Amino acid sequence: MSERSDDPGAGPRGARVYTPDFLTELFRNPLDPGYADAAARRAQTGQPARPGWSVGPVSLVVVVLLGFLGAVAYRQTTAEEPGRAQARSGLVAQIQQRQSETDAMSVRADDLREEVNRQREAALGGSQAARLRDLEAGTGLGKVRGDGLVVRLADGPGGKDSLNAGNVGPSQVIYSDLQGVANDLWGAGAEAIAINGERLTATSTIRFAGQAILVGIRPVTGPYEVSAIGPSSMRKRYEASRSALTMRKVAQDTGLSFAVRDADNLTLPAAPEPRLRYAEPAVSPSVSPSGRDGSSGSGASPSPSGGGR
Repeated sequence: MSERSDDPGAGPRGARVYTPDFLTELFRNPLDPGYADAAARRAQTGQPARPGWSVGPVSLVVVVLLGFLGAVAYRQTTAEEPGRAQARSGLVAQIQQRQSETDAMSVRADDLREEVNRQREAALGGSQAARLRDLEAGTGLGKVRGDGLVVRLADGPGGKDSLNAGNVGPSQVIYSDLQGVANDLWGAGAEAIAINGERLTATSTIRFAGQAILVGIRPVTGPYEVSAIGPSSMRKRYEASRSALTMRKVAQDTGLSFAVRDADNLTLPAAPEPRLRYAEPAVSPSVSPSGRDGSSGSGASPSPSGGGR
């Protein structure tokens, strides 16, 4: 930027004098004037200039100690890695061995169950054996075969980490989905139901345990197939049920897979033998006349839950 000078001593009238602009002054004198003034005052008073950054003995010892500790930690980590890998492989081998043993024992249990059934039928006779088979089929303790349908459910592409904004839940099959399907199949007239080969009985449970779905005490994984044996009208009645309508809506919104198909000559295995429990008469506690055992004088027993409502 330029300006005219009106000073008579500045030269001929009308001569232009140019003052330095901001960028020129910045590059010509980059140091702030305050720093230069402070340096001049220190020089006049004889004060020494500020020392630069230096490493003292304590700082040097700390740095060396930290480096030593890091090296020791790294060495221990690398030295323990083979041991961890060996322990991991050992655990995997044990799991596989136990799974093989469990499968073999399950096959052995099925063979023994078949042998018991043959021996029992031979001992009971024709009519009594037939009645027993009907009772076992109805309670889930006997193998059954017949026509019915299969309801198939599978996780969507997003799996358990995907949530939908439509408040219909994740694109993952959850235990309540299987519960709803099983209950509505019973309501549609199903005579026998199995989930991934696990037969349902009157005491079966379908629940979550961590990230797994348990049918009874056995885990099942997707895709899930709920097989049901029943009358020919079962599919039509199930298609109009609440769970079928809900699952179709969830499948449309989240990508979860839901399908119903007819199936001929289905074979559903028997459920595991239940653990029988026998009732025993309860022993009433003795009550002292003074009531020092904490019971009331009327002889009323305390509530099992720790208090009445």
